[in-house]
Amino acid sequence: MLADGRFPAGGHAHSGGLEAAVVAGRVSDPGTLEAFLRGRVATSGATAAAFAAAACAAFGGLPEAETGSFGGLPEAETGVVGEGRLGALDTEFEARTPAPALRATSRKLGRQLLRTARAIGPHPGLDALAAALPGGPHQPVALGAAAGALRLGPYAAAAAALHDAATGPATAAVRLLGLDPFAVHAVLARLASDLDRLAAAATGHADAPAAELPAYGAPSLDISAELHATWEVRLFAS
Repeated sequence: MLADGRFPAGGHAHSGGLEAAVVAGRVSDPGTLEAFLRGRVATSGATAAAFAAAACAAFGGLPEAETGSFGGLPEAETGVVGEGRLGALDTEFEARTPAPALRATSRKLGRQLLRTARAIGPHPGLDALAAALPGGPHQPVALGAAAGALRLGPYAAAAAALHDAATGPATAAVRLLGLDPFAVHAVLARLASDLDRLAAAATGHADAPAAELPAYGAPSLDISAELHATWEVRLFAS
């Protein structure tokens, strides 16, 4: 559900850097789209996945074998919000997002995701997170917390983050370039094994100190985001 494009958290309005790449001529067909997506999931996507997994673990995510129920949600430990573990994760993700435009986008998406998660599955831990970070947590932190509240494990949170990193731009490519949706989904299918591998690697960081989480950079996405933010006419918010 968290990885579904119909989840009302605002992701459909963002291209994940794809619109700027299309205008720059770097993406024009399924082949160049695949190259763009592989680069994105291995850099910013992998970083987001590690933070989502860590946030889920901090929130109290359960082992994968114990997931599957939306009832009887456990209460979050009070020490993981604000100045605690989730607060540290939010601060460290901020440091790994050098572009102001991307920082603003991440917090907006995190705020919308947290609002949606609180509506579909009320949980005191999510309320505490919203109160501690009124401007909105960064999206991966919100995603991990939402996954934990829904009794998912860190691997599921990481997989959802990577799915979002790939499918968001892929969907935008259909709208921007008029690509065959079947060809685009074939690209996503070819990425499946990479996404599984990256999700497993991200899960390995779930309990690591926040400062030691990955910081895979994507300078071209940072630069493109700043340029995109100056456009007067654009189809996507980012």
